Amino acid sequence: MSPALIALQFLTRLPVRLPGMPTPEQLGRSLLWYPAVGLLLGLLLWGAHLLLGAAPALLQAAIILALWVGLSGGLHLDGLADSADAWVGGFGDRERTLAIMKDPRSGPMAVTVLVLLLLLKFAALVSLLQAGQGLLLVLLPWLARGLLPLLLWTTPYVRAGGLGQALAEQLPRHQLPWLLAGHGLAICLLFGWAGGLALVVAALVFFCLRRLMCQRLGGTTGDTAGALVELAECAVVLALALLV
Repeated sequence: MSPALIALQFLTRLPVRLPGMPTPEQLGRSLLWYPAVGLLLGLLLWGAHLLLGAAPALLQAAIILALWVGLSGGLHLDGLADSADAWVGGFGDRERTLAIMKDPRSGPMAVTVLVLLLLLKFAALVSLLQAGQGLLLVLLPWLARGLLPLLLWTTPYVRAGGLGQALAEQLPRHQLPWLLAGHGLAICLLFGWAGGLALVVAALVFFCLRRLMCQRLGGTTGDTAGALVELAECAVVLALALLV
């Protein structure tokens, strides 16, 4: 079974069918394809921008943001919502925080965080599109999804029995650093200083959130990994909108 198809099915809502259940080893190898899936998502967003042509920037930004959420099925937004509720409601306690993350209901903090994040993304998209920087849409999901294997490579996975545990245990640790370095180099070559800025901002978000995860939980979960993707995307698109 192709690890690329496994990554595509897990990270997107594109019509991908797998012939059966993947093995743990196949799941681990699928992590190598996460940045490529992010690149595909970015190309689809850029393609939507090109198809919309001369449509007003406000309308384009709204459609692209809706497509952005829809292509991933809100997977990472769900993780951000659960993490927001757990971080506030956990009162600094590890077990209480983990228990709240498992609750499928969303509280006021989750709703507030999601609304603010989507509002910031929308405003930043409007700014980028008005500045004629639609190509940067390619960069955003590409870079953010590259943070997922990096997180599982460098951070203990603390929820036993979850999908993330199989991913972390079977992660190809010798290949991953070279692969991520290659994607980072490609981003810098294709986007110049904007790519370098995006990498720096994403790295800062990664190290800050990873530290918070380790302090509270002793590692990461699937929900906090999803929160990392969303917050990194938001931080990068804001930095680009402000400085490009």
